[in-house]
Amino acid sequence: MTNLIVTIPGARRERIVVTGHYDTKRIHEFRFVGASDGASSAAFLLELARVLKARKNPFTYELVFLDGEEAVCKDWDECARPGSPDNTYGSRHYVAAARHDGTIATMKAMILIDMIGDRDLDIRRDANSTPWLTDIIWAAAKHQELDSYFLDESRRIEDDHLPFLAAGVPSVDIIDLDYEAWHTSKDNLDNVSARSLQVVGDVILASLPPIETRLAKQSALAAVRHTGVKKPPRKAITTFLVAHHPSTGPGRLERLGGRHKTPKKKKAAASALVGH
Repeated sequence: MTNLIVTIPGARRERIVVTGHYDTKRIHEFRFVGASDGASSAAFLLELARVLKARKNPFTYELVFLDGEEAVCKDWDECARPGSPDNTYGSRHYVAAARHDGTIATMKAMILIDMIGDRDLDIRRDANSTPWLTDIIWAAAKHQELDSYFLDESRRIEDDHLPFLAAGVPSVDIIDLDYEAWHTSKDNLDNVSARSLQVVGDVILASLPPIETRLAKQSALAAVRHTGVKKPPRKAITTFLVAHHPSTGPGRLERLGGRHKTPKKKKAAASALVGH
């Protein structure tokens, strides 16, 4: 299995990763094309690379064509072993390598695109995904008047984003699972639409500026904590007591250097604190 990685340099080395799987399910009973389940995300990444290349990007973008998302056996987890599921081979390898070489620290967010070719596009929120990333994308869909495709209903989805989430990388899964042709011979060009890819592309591109803004603020706060920059020391407060002393008469000021202190009593002297 082979992951294909495209890097588009940005103003900073911190990365936003956009992924999709390009492998096709191995089915022996019939000819399986995988027009939505595999091909749609690969097509999306190819077009996104063209757009991002011409864009001034504040973050580095890494587009990853993941291999081995599909199970080798027929069902999603049929041939699993303890700690080794029969799926998401490419994403698990990618995250493990990033953890090993330390580059996971520069990975600030991950957007997963999967099965977006359905002519009747319905994308629901994934309950496993990072909430703030999901919220930004759904808000962008509403702003673009494309919220009829991005539904407010939610479900819990197992996909290539799980290894990233487990590594602490904010991640979101954009997927249409309401696809009757899934893993059938009907997952072909007759049941997919270029319009669906355009919808997802428009929403994701509109989401990037607010995602970048949030990540930039987080990086700035992290830098402040790392360098130990502290607030300037608070200025000392000088406190005055207005006291009535027999020797000087009423209204004499005594400077106390910021400490609340009562002057020593002198015979029948009476004093009162009136301000500080």
